[in-house]
Amino acid sequence: MTCGEVRAALSALFDGEVAELSVQATEAHLSGCAACRTWKVQALRLPDLIWTATPPDLTARVLAAVAEDERAARKARWQILRFAVGAAAVIQLLLALPVLLDGGSGPHASREMASFDIALAVGFLLAAWQPSRARAFVPVAAVLAGCLALTSGMDVLNDSTALAHETGHLVALVQAGLLWALGRSSVRGGSRPATVTP
Repeated sequence: MTCGEVRAALSALFDGEVAELSVQATEAHLSGCAACRTWKVQALRLPDLIWTATPPDLTARVLAAVAEDERAARKARWQILRFAVGAAAVIQLLLALPVLLDGGSGPHASREMASFDIALAVGFLLAAWQPSRARAFVPVAAVLAGCLALTSGMDVLNDSTALAHETGHLVALVQAGLLWALGRSSVRGGSRPATVTP
């Protein structure tokens, strides 16, 4: 009989199964085979080694990796919001400048509104540049969006203007929402992403 057959028989005996070799034949082989005796001793010790082995505690590493992923996702969302607020401000600025620089041919009220739009756009650009200040601009943006929505609705209902002419005021609603989201993400959870300082 070979060492492999004896070891298979020993393994079956350890597991409480019927071995192909008799106990006597197995013991006879073991008495003359030092390698199989060593294998038997190591096999008998294996359950104790398994039970006493302590698996590495990966909890801290897993939690740290999850936290890092969450921080990276928050930072990415924060950067997207900064870009969106800045882009909306630039669009507002580009729309208002031609009206302001009209050279006096347009209505006075239009140039005054353009001046107001430019001032507001500069405020939004400042919020995009320094998001820690975004929350201070939220009430201004919210009141502006609310007033524009209210007056536009009244004018459309009174047939003073067409609904198509008032869709431009949606920009104010979008700006208010973006500014609110940026201000909220800048201070959420007590961790503020690093801001650019002048």
